[in-house]
Amino acid sequence: MKIMEACQVISRVRGDSVLISTMRAMYAFDKLGEGQPRLSAVPLMGGAPSLGLGIALAKPQCKVIVVDGDASLLMQLGGLVTVATQNPKNLYHFVMHNGTQFTGISNLPLPAGDSVDFAGLARSAGYKQAYVFSSLEEFEASIDGILRQDGPVFTALRVEPDPPSYPEKPLKDFAEHHFTRMGDEARQLSRALASR
Repeated sequence: MKIMEACQVISRVRGDSVLISTMRAMYAFDKLGEGQPRLSAVPLMGGAPSLGLGIALAKPQCKVIVVDGDASLLMQLGGLVTVATQNPKNLYHFVMHNGTQFTGISNLPLPAGDSVDFAGLARSAGYKQAYVFSSLEEFEASIDGILRQDGPVFTALRVEPDPPSYPEKPLKDFAEHHFTRMGDEARQLSRALASR
């Protein structure tokens, strides 16, 4: 499956869940028009599960969906243990496993990209359930059941990396909003959750 296809499935069932996303998933949700309650974990690479955990603990009545990247998760694997130890029943952690870093730009190979078992790591850390899907149809058929379970639940999605664009399309400097977006969205999310 492709990242956009996986994000479309999540978007269809999200409802009023808080959405935490990073990297390529963040851009996919932008294209899908996903809004508040939402927080983008960029430039905090690796921090999406911890952000989701904080919100899940502060607002136990709200479902929190974290859509992570495989390279991001590898940067802070300790987040899995932290989430599992706190045992939030309302947290659902999805990881886009495409085996690359900087997907769509240079597609650097992920260390142990094909062999790392993210669902196994989550189970070992103490997540209640952990799944792996490489078929879009199987993921679509299963997502409602996943979100009905008590969390924390982990789901690894085997997705195709977008084709690299570098060096054919030279990199531009990141726009200023890439570095202010997370703070702006955090303030909006705070207001959105104030009445819940």
